[in-house]
Amino acid sequence: FALFLLALTSLVIALVRPVTITSIPVDQATIIMAIDVSLSMRSNDIPPSRLEAAEAAAISFIRRQKPGTQIGIVAFAGFAELVQPPTDDQEDLQSAVENLMLARRTAIGSGILKSLDAIAEVDSSIAPTVSEAIPNTGKPTQTPVPRGVYAPHIIVLLTDGVSNSGPQPLEAASQAVDRGVRIYTIGFGTDNGTIPFSGQPSQNDPFGGGFRMGIDEDTLKQIASMTGGKYYSASSAGELQTVFQRLPTSLITRNETTEISVFFTAIAALFAALAVTLALLWNPLT
Repeated sequence: FALFLLALTSLVIALVRPVTITSIPVDQATIIMAIDVSLSMRSNDIPPSRLEAAEAAAISFIRRQKPGTQIGIVAFAGFAELVQPPTDDQEDLQSAVENLMLARRTAIGSGILKSLDAIAEVDSSIAPTVSEAIPNTGKPTQTPVPRGVYAPHIIVLLTDGVSNSGPQPLEAASQAVDRGVRIYTIGFGTDNGTIPFSGQPSQNDPFGGGFRMGIDEDTLKQIASMTGGKYYSASSAGELQTVFQRLPTSLITRNETTEISVFFTAIAALFAALAVTLALLWNPLT
């Protein structure tokens, strides 16, 4: 009787069509590189300049990726711009990086939101960011993913300063949390950075120029922590190259849902067969 009961229970469970969610590693994912192009990136404390060192490290990172890896480039200063949509064409990516243009101010939050929207363009399961969506257009909203569940996409955000324009960085990062997109932040530069402005070093340019405000490490660490990423610090071109080499792009996982009703159906059949066999052994037909 007990075996028949177990068989019936397994059959009922199978009818419910249970599923299991498994995180499996994937070799390829969309990687968005969000690069600060504020005027302070012209500083030559890291020769030949912070921007040129960042460009060299970014290009080396691109060249190391496996064929087929989709990478996009976002540049942000006072606003953010998608200068290269996700592509696996390394020549196009290198050209986009080499042609970055400097501008005033630093909008880290805008860089994050623009990066998320770039991911949304290639993955329909990722909704556009709230601030970019136009009301009453029927655009989908993002249902927050469960804690610890991540999309197979990452953002690598490099900056040398403090956000002084656009959305608050942590508010923008909360939208990455809702979408399961991890952000790896990089603080780049030294405490001695100034830039030539009209031929003279400037210490008080309020637009992302040569003033010594330093890197907002606390915010960058919070962004990385809340999204499941990691914060890195680099104060030289060599250190930045090492940081890009350590980015865990090979550990990106994708959640796959698998129906396991077949398993319970098989268990039910096994219990039923055992029950019939034992019944015949105990009560043989005459």
